Amino acid sequence: MSLQAQAFALLFPGTARVNSLLATAYISIFPNLLLYFVPPDINTQALNTLVSFAVGGLLGDVFLHLLPHTFLGESGEHTHEAVLVQVDNKKNVLLGLGIFGGFFFFFVMDKMMRVLNGGSGHDHGHSHGHSHAHSHTDKKHEDEDEGVVASSDDDHDAPVRDGLRQRKKDTTAKKEKHEVAAANGPSSGIKLSAYLNLLADFTHNMTDGLAMAASFYASPAVGATTAVAVFFHEIPHEVGDYAILIQSGFSKKRAMMAQFTTAVGAFLGTIIGILIEEASHAVGHTHDATTPGILGTDLRAGDLVIPFTAGGFLYIATVGVIPELLEVTGKVHKDRTQAFKEFAAMLVGLGLMVTIAWNEV
Repeated sequence: MSLQAQAFALLFPGTARVNSLLATAYISIFPNLLLYFVPPDINTQALNTLVSFAVGGLLGDVFLHLLPHTFLGESGEHTHEAVLVQVDNKKNVLLGLGIFGGFFFFFVMDKMMRVLNGGSGHDHGHSHGHSHAHSHTDKKHEDEDEGVVASSDDDHDAPVRDGLRQRKKDTTAKKEKHEVAAANGPSSGIKLSAYLNLLADFTHNMTDGLAMAASFYASPAVGATTAVAVFFHEIPHEVGDYAILIQSGFSKKRAMMAQFTTAVGAFLGTIIGILIEEASHAVGHTHDATTPGILGTDLRAGDLVIPFTAGGFLYIATVGVIPELLEVTGKVHKDRTQAFKEFAAMLVGLGLMVTIAWNEV
């Protein structure tokens, strides 16, 4: 038995049901505990490099494990003997629809979150903090310029100076009121985005839980590999959500508690996945092999969970994350260095999945 197999056997020693719950605990608890050591103002470039590594791992799991298992299945034993695969076009169509269903589900969720939030979606950047800082700086410069203009004016008599001072006080008071109103407006919007982000995170974690259950019921190897990929994806994901909550006015303790609360979604998804798989297996045992499944094929409800998960992971890694990685600052040398870091990190993440897939025992 290889070292990799021994490690997986140590981490996941039970049945598919027990291993699913263990994997969910691993991907939910440990990334959130790491938030205690993460500074609220984490460097965006470092976070993007970590995200690139996670994207490589997540896409590696999709293309090397989930999609091959969807169409070819698992033999249960890793032997060098040829395995006969019966091609059923209708079955493949349903599996393809399952993949699209996962992709479409996340598209709908992402789109509705943007609609409810007034246009801004799930963003791991630090744009809110920078925009507020720039606005305050600009106002400060404006006040200083007004002071310079006022000091350079010619001297007038006392009544005129008093009138000017009075008008300046009135203008300053009005500006302060406008500043307070402007400050209150965006903050309420940011708060809404933070809670919508938590809702999206809860739903995302439910999908991770479904993936854990479906993968371990497929085979221990697929389950362990998916757990590794999701674990490395969850670290930058949780860090990014944590930064959003901090920028939205959450205290560090409250932001960590909010992230732990969303982890309940992962366990809920795992339980739902276990119930689906158990029901599907029960139906399979009570009917013989000739009994048709979904639309006359041999598919059961549980067979569509992994395709659904693969479609969801594809959306998360490509549409949900990669567009943020494509953004540049306009500084050629800085962008070039960061780009090569992200390329390397993504290939390392993919390489990790290739190593695990190649040495499955």
